[in-house]
Amino acid sequence: FAYHNQYHKAFSDSESLAIAKKYWLSVLENYLPTQIVQAAKALIRSQEYLPSVAAILRACEQGTDLFGLPSAREAYLEACSAPSPKREHQWSHEAVYYAGKSAGWFLLANESESTTFPLFEYHYAKLCRLVMNGEQLDIEQPDALPDKIEVKLDKDETRARIARMKKDLGL
Repeated sequence: FAYHNQYHKAFSDSESLAIAKKYWLSVLENYLPTQIVQAAKALIRSQEYLPSVAAILRACEQGTDLFGLPSAREAYLEACSAPSPKREHQWSHEAVYYAGKSAGWFLLANESESTTFPLFEYHYAKLCRLVMNGEQLDIEQPDALPDKIEVKLDKDETRARIARMKKDLGL
């Protein structure tokens, strides 16, 4: 209820409200709407008064923290040090896994940081924007192979397939 009173005191007429809206829009135009909303929610939980433009900007600049995303540097270090199989690792966020996958696990493991970090950072930034726009990332788990093969080929079909494989391999 305090916000309601503060709002009406700060913007008592439509002209001052219009000026304030234009100013806020110009200051926040580089941020995603979901990022602004998350920043505002975080500030409202921790402050008694209406957040200022400066406070909203600081919260938006933290950006990735609002969505549970590590910094690009932390994500890079996690991706480089994660053990195989990568899908089974407990990632701090799914975006780290997908950024590592997009950059290439082999490249991350075998090239220098000066080569791989910019590539990883590019992919990670794209994924962070998707997450901040509300997209859910899930690491797909492959289906397990069956314990035994249910359908067996007859002997003639088996011989035909072996002959085809030998021909394909030049044996």
